[in-house]
Amino acid sequence: MRYLIMLMFLGTGVAFAQETVQTGADVLAASNFDRLDGKTVGLVVNHTALVDDEHLINLVHAAPNVRVGAIFGPEHGLRGTAEDGEAVSDGKDLLTGAPVYSLYGATRKPTMTMLAGLDVLIFDIQDVGARFYTFISTMGLSMQAAAEARIPFIVLDRPNPLSGAYVSGFVREPDQESFVGQYAIPIAHGLTVGELAMMIQGEGLMPGLESLDLEVVSMEGWDRSMQWPDTGRPWVATSPNIPQFDNALVYPGTCLFEATSASEGRGTHTPFLQVGAIEVDGSRIAEALNKKSLPGVRFEGVEFTPTPLSSMDSAPKLNGQTIRGLGITVTDRRSYQPVEVGVHILHAYYHATPDADQFLTRPEWLARLSGTSRLLEMLSSMTPEAIIASWENDTATFTQRSERYYLYD
Repeated sequence: MRYLIMLMFLGTGVAFAQETVQTGADVLAASNFDRLDGKTVGLVVNHTALVDDEHLINLVHAAPNVRVGAIFGPEHGLRGTAEDGEAVSDGKDLLTGAPVYSLYGATRKPTMTMLAGLDVLIFDIQDVGARFYTFISTMGLSMQAAAEARIPFIVLDRPNPLSGAYVSGFVREPDQESFVGQYAIPIAHGLTVGELAMMIQGEGLMPGLESLDLEVVSMEGWDRSMQWPDTGRPWVATSPNIPQFDNALVYPGTCLFEATSASEGRGTHTPFLQVGAIEVDGSRIAEALNKKSLPGVRFEGVEFTPTPLSSMDSAPKLNGQTIRGLGITVTDRRSYQPVEVGVHILHAYYHATPDADQFLTRPEWLARLSGTSRLLEMLSSMTPEAIIASWENDTATFTQRSERYYLYD
């Protein structure tokens, strides 16, 4: 299942082969699922659980020594097509005959009835590396359920698209715990899902996991410096509004615009790569931000009109209204800092809007996403540089704690 990509250095005429990163699912499948021999398994998966072009469900079902007993799907559903926040119903998988349980509907944690008859629960979902992306909350709640059912929990590890080196943003405060803030970690945590699972258990970030039999099937060929393009793997849209890696890269910062009356680019084909408010000329924001020379990014005025898009957003904010917004072009992905850039943009729009209260229409959601109720006051009284500096000690402490759970150099 290993395959090679060819890279060519311009100007040298020299080509060489680079081995593609192998995920935990690749490694498990290559072993013919030996560690699952004779077991009935539950799979917490979505459309990203691929081994080459084959879905993990198909491969496990085809293995003569393993039985698929139940399938669990996160937000956006098993196929990844449900819109943000849309409840997903249960069903049945026609191939395996196994029940498909939604963990983003009536329940968000597997029940003992759902887990009955299973010998092990397996998690294999591609994450984006941001605290408020709900797949990692689903993972933690599934870990709790496995502990209560006294069955092992196996994480098939996958890359953090932002790399294992970028850690930024407020560490979530205790009173901001929610499904978009399940753990006291920064917005960008710099961990793979496997490493995060180990930290959740090891640091007691969720109760009831002390006795959990947790195993991580590690990747091969991944290191902490790698962003997604360095893995050699094709990008699979992790959710309807993260269709490409570029969207995932900017998402940890511009997602904060969900708490405002402004558009975060939903209802267009470049969500999170452009934002805009009716009352504000984005070209002026772009001019001011470009003067800051923020690393790895260039801003420009853009014009866009949010419209309903099938399987992306059927009712986007500012639907049908033409917006003179702000476009984000990442010029150097390695130096780009998405959370910091997001704070700079949010601060600029906050102070450019005639009525700040009309701009920040969902202050409680801003607190949930950022992880702190302090950000609203900070926006009015502090510079973006000061806001960013305010979390640096906490992220440094978090990094020191998280390093003991690193599986990769």
